[in-house]
Amino acid sequence: MKKHTLKSWAATTRYWSFSVSALPVAAAVAYLAAIYGTAAIHWANAVLAVIAVVLFHAAGNLLSDIGDYRSGADSSEAYAVPTLVKHEFETKEYYRLSVILFTLGILLGLILVVHSGWPLFLIGVAGFLLTILYTKSKNLWLSDLVVFLIFGVLILMGSSVVATGQLHNDVLLLSLPLGLITLSVLHINNTVDIRSDRAAGLHTVAMALGERRSVRLYCCYQLLPFLFIILLAVLRWLPWPSLLCLLALPVAWGNVRTALRFDADGREALLGLDRRSARLQLLFSLTLIAGLLLSTL
Repeated sequence: MKKHTLKSWAATTRYWSFSVSALPVAAAVAYLAAIYGTAAIHWANAVLAVIAVVLFHAAGNLLSDIGDYRSGADSSEAYAVPTLVKHEFETKEYYRLSVILFTLGILLGLILVVHSGWPLFLIGVAGFLLTILYTKSKNLWLSDLVVFLIFGVLILMGSSVVATGQLHNDVLLLSLPLGLITLSVLHINNTVDIRSDRAAGLHTVAMALGERRSVRLYCCYQLLPFLFIILLAVLRWLPWPSLLCLLALPVAWGNVRTALRFDADGREALLGLDRRSARLQLLFSLTLIAGLLLSTL
């Protein structure tokens, strides 16, 4: 086996995507602080929750890459050629690192269960099982649903239990805006990969819709989160400062305009939109968090 640098090991986890899992935790905690007061928040537990979620996310990324490599979805013809295809790493090295990360995440999760109670254990088990399922979900048309449940539902529920010691169902008001904007990253990637996924015998929502309709759905995923936040603020279910996230709207609109060039330019217009969508998720989440925390002052 080749020797690898720390940087190359880190790259296997796709660390650039960690904001996708870390920021929903932070957003949930900011919401709870805005609604129930900062004194209700166990801040140290919240920080540990972010670390645990990122560990599971990293392990899931590794297993997902192994699954895509073995199924043939990732090949030398793919848009982003992973290290397994280039034989820079072996699958057993990915497995070992994923086991280490899962173990650390589980240990940290058990510590949080001791502090927060058994509901967190049940949420954690569900999250762990869904993370494992995600590696198989492209065979079952389920990848979009699994991602939404993990990043739009379970992370918010778990964050509530960790941060306050109990499950506040109203934190799920953030499910649609956070879940959809996160789902857009996966969906545009699946749209770009329709041909390679079909050749590998995989099944995704993007494949079922076809490229043109998938692009339209991506545009909805980019814009609907802003409409939901506006609606929640108008209904006074979110504090008005949460509208600070509208600062990210021009970025979303730019992504939509780029995606709609598909009709003229074809698949080439979509290349790079996965990372641009991840940057939008980062900006949207940070401005939403800032607005929620601003409302606590």
